[in-house]
Amino acid sequence: MDAKATVRAGWDWLKGPEPWSRRLPAADLAIAALLALFGVGVDELSNSSGQKTAVGVVVVVVLTLLRRRLPAATLVLGAAASAFLPAAFLVTIMLGWSAGRRIVGVGRALAAFTLAFLAEVGLTLAEQWTQMRPLLVVVFSTLMFLAAIVMPGLASRYWHQRRTLLSALQERHDQLLRERSMVAGQARLRERQRIAQDMHDSLGHQLALISVHTGALEVDPALTDRQREAVGVLRQASVAAMHELREVVGILRDGVEAPAPVEEAQPAARGVAGIAGIVEAARAAGTDVRLGTAGQPRPLVAACDHAAYRIVQEALTNAYKHAPGSPISVELRYEDDSLVVEIANGPAGDRASGEVVSGGQGLTGLRERARLVGGMVHAGATEGGGFRVAGVLPYGTEPAGVVEDVADDFGQRSQARALALKGAPPMDWAALDRELAVPVRTRAGGVAMGCGIAVAALVLLIIVLGAAVVMLVGSANKAVIGEEEYDAVHVGESEKAVRERLPDGDGVLTAGLDRKGPPRPEGAQCLALLSTESSELTTYPVFRFCFRDGKLVDKQAYEVEQ
Repeated sequence: MDAKATVRAGWDWLKGPEPWSRRLPAADLAIAALLALFGVGVDELSNSSGQKTAVGVVVVVVLTLLRRRLPAATLVLGAAASAFLPAAFLVTIMLGWSAGRRIVGVGRALAAFTLAFLAEVGLTLAEQWTQMRPLLVVVFSTLMFLAAIVMPGLASRYWHQRRTLLSALQERHDQLLRERSMVAGQARLRERQRIAQDMHDSLGHQLALISVHTGALEVDPALTDRQREAVGVLRQASVAAMHELREVVGILRDGVEAPAPVEEAQPAARGVAGIAGIVEAARAAGTDVRLGTAGQPRPLVAACDHAAYRIVQEALTNAYKHAPGSPISVELRYEDDSLVVEIANGPAGDRASGEVVSGGQGLTGLRERARLVGGMVHAGATEGGGFRVAGVLPYGTEPAGVVEDVADDFGQRSQARALALKGAPPMDWAALDRELAVPVRTRAGGVAMGCGIAVAALVLLIIVLGAAVVMLVGSANKAVIGEEEYDAVHVGESEKAVRERLPDGDGVLTAGLDRKGPPRPEGAQCLALLSTESSELTTYPVFRFCFRDGKLVDKQAYEVEQ
């Protein structure tokens, strides 16, 4: 394997299972540089060596880049490194946040954080065993671990699980909507099939009878030519109605038009081209119908073409029923952006009540048909007492979609739907269940417990820090003397007299100071106190008094590095 392939394999391993983009490495490097810069400042304040500072910078960069791929390992290593490298302490905050959201499973997360705690506290205790009291090291290390690692980890885990839960609820919400839409579609299909069967069994039978009887009546020698012509029109109308019924039944049943048998007469064109045919049929029935066309004829899409035919057909039917014998005008106007279909009839004559049979849904159906193709239909009375139906239809349009009036509980359904339309893979429910491995009933309790632990740790940290400040202020009075007091004490004085004149030195500030500096006299017990005068930030002066056999046998003034 060549070097290029090795680098590519290492890069693929570093990316891990998460979505990766070119911005992520740049962002991680920027964060690592910022943390390393702060770490260099911390090392400078702590007077660390250049080699130690360089090691800290390398550790910060490596842990930052590996935190996505190895969240648990980087957490433990970062906690262990923070005991020796001051620069590594800042990166543990980010490692705790990263581990909290990326470690799968409560048990694994608890084990990783426990191991990190033991590593940090144990190594810190070993590093500072000779400088401070072990109990204080454990207390302060624990508090810093809770504040810098545990609290970011809990916050990150809660935030990530909340986002995952909301995403899962949103996806399942969309899935339920899709399933409900499918169920509704299946219910509509079953109802359409039932209606189609009823239409086929009832209307088909009646139209077949009309066709047979009119066909027999047409050849009756007792009829005059005028009557035979009228009967022929009725027979042709019944045959055309049977073809249309077959087509409607096919659409209702299968969603497609049913093909007509070859041996039967083909139905009339149901578009703009067929309008002349229904006008001619109306004239043959004795109705005064005039057809006019204005503008340059242009082709329409199939849906608009069929809608124009149905508007004329329904308007003529209404004129037959409500104003029989009145003249009718049909006009087709080809405008620049739409086709205008206008049907107007004269005033209706006297008609006995109850003579018109109407369902009252024809115009409503026309309006809906026109709306679905992006057009509109207007119907109303004219000034002369007649009636006018006008439809405006575009030459080309997309069918209007069905908008579900369903509240979006999350406000992000459009994003999930867009991803689905782009061909994004569906959500892996098994992986999601593994991510949310905590049962639903206990998840709320676990989150509440985690938040409670975080709040308790924060409150405890505040209390302990306050107590530490008070303790440090109190210790300062017991651990500090001036140079005059130091000079006033002489070797050879009794231990009791010296201790009565000096503070007892029992405090955090003087812990371990008696073991630093020049060698102590053999068998002597020493008291170390801080000086009130300090000229440098990196060192501080110490006054040490050593007693043996009830007398002051030695006193030393020296400086200790911080």
